[in-house]
Amino acid sequence: MNELPEIRLDQIQYDLPDDRIARFPLPQRDASKLLVYKGGQIDHGAFTDLPRQLPPDSYLVFNNTRVIPARLYFTRATGALIELFLLNPINPDTGAVPPISQAMEATGAVVWQAMIGNRKRWKPGETLETRIPMPSGEVTLRADWFDTDQSLIRLSWQPAELPFAQLIEQAGQIPLPPYLNREATTDDRETYQTVYSKKEGAVAAPTAGLHFTPAVFEELAQQGVAYDYLTLHVGAGTFQPIKTDDIRQHFMHTEQVVYTVTNLQNLLPRIGHIIPVGTTSMRALESLYWMGVKVMRQEPEPFTLDQHYAYQLSADQLPSPTQAVQAVLDYMTTRNLDTVTAHTSIYITPGYSLRLCNGIVTNFHQPGSTLILLIAALIGDDWKRVYREALDKGYRFLSYGDSSLLIP
Repeated sequence: MNELPEIRLDQIQYDLPDDRIARFPLPQRDASKLLVYKGGQIDHGAFTDLPRQLPPDSYLVFNNTRVIPARLYFTRATGALIELFLLNPINPDTGAVPPISQAMEATGAVVWQAMIGNRKRWKPGETLETRIPMPSGEVTLRADWFDTDQSLIRLSWQPAELPFAQLIEQAGQIPLPPYLNREATTDDRETYQTVYSKKEGAVAAPTAGLHFTPAVFEELAQQGVAYDYLTLHVGAGTFQPIKTDDIRQHFMHTEQVVYTVTNLQNLLPRIGHIIPVGTTSMRALESLYWMGVKVMRQEPEPFTLDQHYAYQLSADQLPSPTQAVQAVLDYMTTRNLDTVTAHTSIYITPGYSLRLCNGIVTNFHQPGSTLILLIAALIGDDWKRVYREALDKGYRFLSYGDSSLLIP
């Protein structure tokens, strides 16, 4: 049994001065600093050095999710402003979370779970309405309570043939992280997306990828660095601070991830050399291992992973990373599946043994967050030395901040 060790919240705190939070991006994406940590040694450079800093045969895995403008605003007849922050779609018949790609293609109406600003002002039975100018003409968007207890909202619109993705692109605002403490600007619609974002459905960006530019990808190709994209739709829970003194009591959020047969075929020969770009890519990759374990054990719902699963089996019961990934590939092949949609609540903390990831490209994260725990799982207590060094050297922190390459 690989049990979670006791870790107190104050062990993953550090002092982050307000002026070190990067509230806006640099004018040039790849102009950020790059801290390189390899085997205990720390060096400094520019992000454009990354392709030459990667270990030989490195295989990068990117998250190609795209942030949707998930903040919607409605004004009641009284003048009260109601804000809806869309979290995830819900199938109204089953209560389950459907593939987000389906929800984005839906026409006429959708049901989403949402955080609701000023919710006490919005009465049950009251329809909120707004008009959205579109290239094809004005669209009327309505919001009704679907389930007040679960914070489920039904959104409907006319003309009904318009896909939800097109509607929300015009109607919504990009949801910036709360710690930026500012309103989104028009520029954020571009700068808070990676240049390779493709699959709509995230409510937060996989920010480690914000530094990549076509020039950096060209340099990766020149250095012979191979890479692939998978999709994890980042949820608002990624910003949820740990509030329990004992980190084992923290309730981990769930995020939807999509794996393709091609992803698995590409991963198999590269096991031992995989470096995720960002914590969300790491979550997706490590979750894949445990889903392979569940497939091999013929467990029900193998593609739903709770936060405790990785700590419940003893090491001698576990397959190799190759065996686990191969099991998922065989599962998909025998069922003629090109993709599988999964849900993960994986909780990566010190004491967790990484299975598929051999390092990470990542930004500098909030004190007392699950992301600090993930970094500590990778490089141990050296995370404190890395962060002290970054603060001493003037690095910019959080979503729009500088980058690091961490190799244990």
